[in-house]
Amino acid sequence: MRILLLGKFGQLGWELHRTLAPLGDILALDVPEIDLCKENQLRQLLRQAHPELIVNAAAYTAVDRAESEADLAFAINGRAPEILAEEALSLKAAFIHFSTDYVFDGSKGSPYVETDTPNPLSVYAASKLAGDQAIQNISDVYMIIRTSWLYSLRRESFIYKVLEWSRQQSTLRVVSDQIGSPTSARMLAEITVQMLAMGSKNIVGWLKEHRGLYHLAGSGIASRWEWAQAVLRHDPRKEEQVTKEILPALTADFPTPAQRPLYSALNCEQFTSTYGLRLPEWEDTLQLDMETS
Repeated sequence: MRILLLGKFGQLGWELHRTLAPLGDILALDVPEIDLCKENQLRQLLRQAHPELIVNAAAYTAVDRAESEADLAFAINGRAPEILAEEALSLKAAFIHFSTDYVFDGSKGSPYVETDTPNPLSVYAASKLAGDQAIQNISDVYMIIRTSWLYSLRRESFIYKVLEWSRQQSTLRVVSDQIGSPTSARMLAEITVQMLAMGSKNIVGWLKEHRGLYHLAGSGIASRWEWAQAVLRHDPRKEEQVTKEILPALTADFPTPAQRPLYSALNCEQFTSTYGLRLPEWEDTLQLDMETS
């Protein structure tokens, strides 16, 4: 199988580059090799590569900066996926795209299912939703995987920041009113590939039968305050910590340019019932990631 992977240097893309290898020949790209804002370059690349499977792990993820860079956010998160969907349709290729829990406004108060109505609160979230909707309107061989609170220990993330703060501050204040489903990039990549392997003999035909939007995130829910506590519990270098306590705080205590949903945990039962796969409990995965990083 010929696979085109976009975003190979990102949190998820790095892991996908490794885990997709058994499925076929991979052409993995990222900036500066490819600029998703350059439509002609992107279309030419796809037509030359002629992949059977396109995996888009590239995204504009600077949530706060997007408020002042809306055009760039929509170009990368909205227009580029639309172009990829158009070319995938033309090439008769399968298309996998990753999205975000931030498309919801957090008012539901319980884990979101795929049929819940999005209501983005930020430019970033709106740009991601635009990409999702474009793919659904164009492609007939696609899967959108919506995930929550993605992290990696290889790139800057919430975990990276908590560990950094723990070496500098005796007291940490972390918001306790933001609730989500922490998701390991490594585990998300691995379960995605396990799912794709089911249809690897005819990826286009198989994905056409299974096309749609799926939620896929770490099992269970946590506040960012609980997540930070778990990070310090499983820190393999606890002797470097100077933090003595982690205090709960409110989102309102830390004003940011972009508004975030207070509750964005995802219900992933549709994915599990369809493929018989589920991600482990988020803290079990966190412990494994930190022990093996």
